Amino acid sequence: MARRGKLQDTEDNIDKKRKLNKDGFQKFLQIFSYTRPYQTYFWIGTLFLVVSTLTTLSFPTLSGKIADVASGEKDWILKSVNDVALVFFGILLLQAVASFFRVYLFANVTERTMADLRSGLYNKIITLPISFFEKNRVGDLISRINTDISQLETMLSFGLAELFRQIAVLLIGVSILLVRYTELALVMLATFPLMIIAAILFGRFIRKLSKKAQEELAQANTIVEETFQAIQVVKVFTNEFLEQKRYRGKIDNLVKIALKTSVFRGFFVSFLIFALFGGIVLVLWYGANMISAGTLKTGELIEFILYTIFIGASVAGMGDLYAQLQKTLGASERILEILGEESEVNSRNLENVPKLEGNIQIENLHFSYPTRSDVGVLKGVDLEIKQGEKIALVGHSGAGKSTIAQLIMKLYPTTQNSIWVDGKDINDWDTLAVRANMAFVPQELILFGGTIRENIAYGKPTATDGEIIAAAKKAHAFEFIDKFPEKLDTVVGERGVKLSGGQRQRVAIARAILKDPSILILDEATSSLDAESEKLVQDALNELMEGRTTIIIAHRLATIRNADKIYVLHEGKIAEKGTHEELLLNADGIYSNLIRLQMEKNEVLIKD
Repeated sequence: MARRGKLQDTEDNIDKKRKLNKDGFQKFLQIFSYTRPYQTYFWIGTLFLVVSTLTTLSFPTLSGKIADVASGEKDWILKSVNDVALVFFGILLLQAVASFFRVYLFANVTERTMADLRSGLYNKIITLPISFFEKNRVGDLISRINTDISQLETMLSFGLAELFRQIAVLLIGVSILLVRYTELALVMLATFPLMIIAAILFGRFIRKLSKKAQEELAQANTIVEETFQAIQVVKVFTNEFLEQKRYRGKIDNLVKIALKTSVFRGFFVSFLIFALFGGIVLVLWYGANMISAGTLKTGELIEFILYTIFIGASVAGMGDLYAQLQKTLGASERILEILGEESEVNSRNLENVPKLEGNIQIENLHFSYPTRSDVGVLKGVDLEIKQGEKIALVGHSGAGKSTIAQLIMKLYPTTQNSIWVDGKDINDWDTLAVRANMAFVPQELILFGGTIRENIAYGKPTATDGEIIAAAKKAHAFEFIDKFPEKLDTVVGERGVKLSGGQRQRVAIARAILKDPSILILDEATSSLDAESEKLVQDALNELMEGRTTIIIAHRLATIRNADKIYVLHEGKIAEKGTHEELLLNADGIYSNLIRLQMEKNEVLIKD
């Protein structure tokens, strides 16, 4: 209960902060700052918007004039119906031209701004530390890049222009009516406070519901992302219907929120229609009495009614625009939350990165993952790796082997004076400088959905075809690549699904070979290969490891027996260390036991 109460307090504080920030337009203005490079287009578009709005506001006056002229009233300029019609068509033409340029220029600003914002958001996300991705689900991040930015795009391309137009029509229209038809205007304005109050209340409900809808959609996207990424697991465990049920549950929640929103929207629209047309009927009745009394002309009543309709439509439109603005503020906040995160890498220039020698020293290293800070993974680890030395980390699952490799790659922050690279605290090294000198072959291979050429060249984007082929040959990957009709241009499919496990492994090794690193990290680097392929790749790896600092994370004897030193981890500590032969001398040791278990397993496999 205490834990639950603490979480509730945190959520309340977050909600309180959100309300304070969203009272104004500070969040949206921060996003709007992305339009600065295109301000020329924006202000010219705004000028055309002003022209378009003013021409629209002239229609009621001209409509009244044409009625007065038709009934015999003369104007010193507009002396006939034809004169009024010509002016009408001229203004329509001006409005058409202004509307075209307004739409084009605003679209120009919007598309360029959204492209910058999408790129900026993606660039920010990709430079954030691993801990950020552990706290946020992929589907939610994709939703922020797609759904939230689309909401901003709608507001920038149409919403802002309409907001300006509606406010201008409202202010100018009401001013004209108050000056020229004070008595009628007061009758008409009597209905407006109710509509404005209704619009504000409606907007508040929509704001809350739209936030819930965005969250539900993000969760639905996450389910889709996770299901497609683990489609083999889903099918093997026959959980297609379970995933369908999960996804349908989120969609049903989304529908419930949408239907609840439609109820509020329906009530609001019904109220506006009743209030707007009720006001028009009231004005018609009152104006007809004024015409009968001779204090108002027919054309003036037509002009007044048209202005009233324009103003009423603006008030009605303000409700939707207000709701849209609430959605935009919610989207802005979600985007700014990410943009406000601190990147772990900032420099983009890899040309002047210093070449590391590869000396690594770890002293009294303690570590807990940020997502589970109460669990100590490493508890005072000490080890030393000299330049060109090949060491192996051995131990049961969860002992901390991969964690040490991740910390050396600066995937997580460490305490000062715990890891040293070339005699310098790793925290004092630029993150990109450290990683640029490393190559990593992970246990869970990830290939990108392009060609084999692109996947190998990922280790060195500027590599020539000759370098790529040479790396593929060293990894014994060119043998199968050359058999494909499209050779290096063969598309591997999403996550490399068109290649076998062994083929994917060899492409990943070729990628590491191409990078030519000072420090090489192999996490079960040959675990996906059959015996024949493993022998070929192991030979290539031995060649690659020559003269390079190498950290091998493995359980298999073939991978580690030739290591210069083996460190055995147990419960986050170094329990044993030495060469393969030295560790076997301790028959009761952890390493000897692991070797016996592996040999027994191999014997069982041979018998089977």
